Amino acid sequence: MPIDMQHQQMGYDRTATMFSPEGTIVQVEYATKTTRLGPSSIGMVCTDGVLIIVDKRIKDKLIVSKSANKISEIDSHIIASAAGIVSDARILIERSQLVAQQHRVTYDSAIEPELIIKEIANIKQYFTQYGGARPFGVSLMVAGINDKKVELYVSDVTGNYSSYYANAIGENDEKIKEILREKYKKDFTIKKGVKLALDIFKEVQEDKFSSNNLELAYIEISDKKLKRIEGEKIGEFLK
Repeated sequence: MPIDMQHQQMGYDRTATMFSPEGTIVQVEYATKTTRLGPSSIGMVCTDGVLIIVDKRIKDKLIVSKSANKISEIDSHIIASAAGIVSDARILIERSQLVAQQHRVTYDSAIEPELIIKEIANIKQYFTQYGGARPFGVSLMVAGINDKKVELYVSDVTGNYSSYYANAIGENDEKIKEILREKYKKDFTIKKGVKLALDIFKEVQEDKFSSNNLELAYIEISDKKLKRIEGEKIGEFLK
């Protein structure tokens, strides 16, 4: 009998607080699968800043494009993207924005990106440990500037997080990460990083690729300010 059916019969998939005989929490595994149904995000640390580029994947022509932004501003020097259940992501991002604002008011300084991802990770972990709650079905990518240091973090559904030079979440994340491991270089500028990201989307999406579906956000070390570019204007940015 397939393992999934065994889990269903024994009830291991009915709660987020019960381990299966294989040593896994089945609801967490299901939540991880959910994150791979969301649009792809690619993040990179560059010599002059940090970037996140996302496939917005707007299928309904009636939706106003700007209302469906996939990259959120946590603070002027921190951005985030998500893959998975959008409403779950919204709750975590709004919490992060509040924490960033409180830090500015309390300490009169900008919050470190790692404190934001740690807040997100702690909330996620809480919902894998208590009965009557389900795990957050979302992976979060957070990028920002800490003084003059560029940082990129990714948090999974369990509440784990790590720092990366480059990473991907969402659909085809493993395939994208394979290409990043091969082609990403630590001496990339933002423009070189964007060019690589476009090449990756073209390779992975093949005939489904359209630059009109892409959203780019980046922060330069020089001014620590968020800048956004969408669609065909990304190509113009590279010239």
